[in-house]
Parts: sequence; C-alpha cells; structure tokens
Amino acid sequence: MATKWIKTTFPGVRYRKHPTRKHGVNWDQYFTIRYKVPGKDEEGLEIIKDKEEGLGWASEGWTGSKAYALLKELKENRKAGQGPQTLTEKRDIEQAKREEAEQERKQAEKENVTFGQFMTGTYLPQSKQDKKAKSYEVEAMLYERYISEALGALTFPEISAFHLEKIKKTMADGELSARTIEYVLQIIRQGFHMARKLGIYAGESPTRAVKFPKPDNMKLRYLSIEEAEKLLAGLAAKSQSAHDMALLSLHCGLRFGEIAALTWPCVNFEQGTLAILNAKTGSRTAYLTERTKAMLEARKQSQKEAATRKARKPGHEWKKEFVFPKQSGEK
Repeated sequence: MATKWIKTTFPGVRYRKHPTRKHGVNWDQYFTIRYKVPGKDEEGLEIIKDKEEGLGWASEGWTGSKAYALLKELKENRKAGQGPQTLTEKRDIEQAKREEAEQERKQAEKENVTFGQFMTGTYLPQSKQDKKAKSYEVEAMLYERYISEALGALTFPEISAFHLEKIKKTMADGELSARTIEYVLQIIRQGFHMARKLGIYAGESPTRAVKFPKPDNMKLRYLSIEEAEKLLAGLAAKSQSAHDMALLSLHCGLRFGEIAALTWPCVNFEQGTLAILNAKTGSRTAYLTERTKAMLEARKQSQKEAATRKARKPGHEWKKEFVFPKQSGEK
C-alpha cells in the first residue's frame, strides 16, 4: 500500500511518514518540495510543468520550515535568472564545491610534505631501485652532505632559487669542483621533477632560475722521460712495430692515423723530416730526432731484405710503400 503524502502549513512542502521508524515521539518524516519549472511537451513546445524533488528525513535534520526556505531560494533564483533553479542543480553545484575543496585539501596536504621527507622517503629509495649502486651511493652522499641541511625542512613551495644559490656559494667557498656543484643541482632538479610527476608539487622547479656551473673536466697527462722509456721497453718486448710507432709518436708528435698513413716517399733522411699529408689539421712537416731517424733507417733496411725474400716467390709482388704496413703490405 502506497504511503500517504501529507501537506504541511508551508506551500509546496509535503511529507510522508516512515511505516516503522520513529524520530523522537513521532514517526520519522520524509520531506519533498514541489514547484513549477519551464519544460517542453511531447511536441517540443515550451510549457510550465510541475517538479517534485525529495529532500530527506526529519532524522537527517529536515523540517517543514527548512524545506520551505530552500523552496523560496530556488524560486528567487529562477526569478533573478542566476544561481541554481532546481534542487538537482543545487546538489550538483554543492557536490562540485565539495570535490574541489577535497582536492585542494589533498593538494595542500601533499605540498606540506617537506623536501627532506620526499627525498628520503621516495626519491632516494627509487634511485636505489632504478640506478646503479654507485650512482645511488653518490646521490645519497651528496644529498646528506650538501642538500639535507639547507632544504630538508622546507616544503616544495618554500624552496626558491635563493636557497640554491646559497648552496652553490657554500660549495664554491669550500672549493668543491664545478662538477660536484652541478651534480648537486641535478639531484635537486630530479627531486622536483619526480614530485611533479607524482602530483606532490605542481609548481616550477627553482633550478630553472639557477645557472648551472660548466665543469671543465679536461685533464692533461704527460709521461716523464722515465715513464716513456719504461713504456717503450715494455712495447719492444711485445712487438717491435708497436715500439717503433710509439717512439715516432713520442718524439715527433704524430697521431696514430698519421703514422699508419706514413709512406717512404714522405721520409727525407737527408733533411731529417717527415711530410705529414692530409692530416686532421692539414699537411705539415715533422722533424726527426736522431733516435727516430735511426729507427726508420733500420725499418727501411729490414723491409728491403724482406722484399728481396718475397720477390723470389713466383707471382708475388711485395708492396713496400707504407712505413708500417700490414703483413699484406697494405695500410
């Protein structure tokens, strides 16, 4: 049997009683509001039709006067042409506001995470999992030594380029290399990047406003005379050709490609020079030392003797153009 609707003293508001549940000394009451809204009939013509929407139970806080106040609000909105004009619209707007507020709360909660909490709780554990052990160890050491104290207690929005410039200055004053400073800034940048990716922080990384130092990692290493002699002696024990090429490189400053391309017509024993043709820096002249001149004379004599022996074999033509040829005589 359908529950009977009962009118209240408030126009447009009615209720029905719950069949079994009481609220206080009375039966619980479910309130609705009725009002007219613009609509369309089956033929698409504009009409005014009745609309009824349920509000809730008295046990949930609804009363006839509260229902009527809401009804008046909707009617006034419709008359003014602004604001929600139906209960459905009002509920949708309120739901959207609640969702937006919840999203803002969650975002604020995320952004209250300190840089230190994120780095030690998320970034470094992920680094340990994804990167080589040595890379992780270096990152963990640099974070603890140069980043933790300066940024660890700050939230992401609180960190600015000013803080990073202070880190740079502190490290530079401590005579840390440009490469180490650059590495520290890269760790901070990667931390911000991961935080953005995980939705912890939505802003820009302060590293965008900081100039990274440009490391000069070029190192020049020269052999001492004693080291050069040890090298040549070691090579001679393995290969005479390797010894001779190294000697020519050390004494005359030739690259390996220049040595490999060197031909006998380019060797001038009388003037003690080498014609280096089509090199990376262009053609040039290199000067022989007494030791390299003697080495080349010995190689030429050795090649002549080898050519004589090979020439005795029928159908064999010995190629003797290159100073340091392959067994086939080619470059």
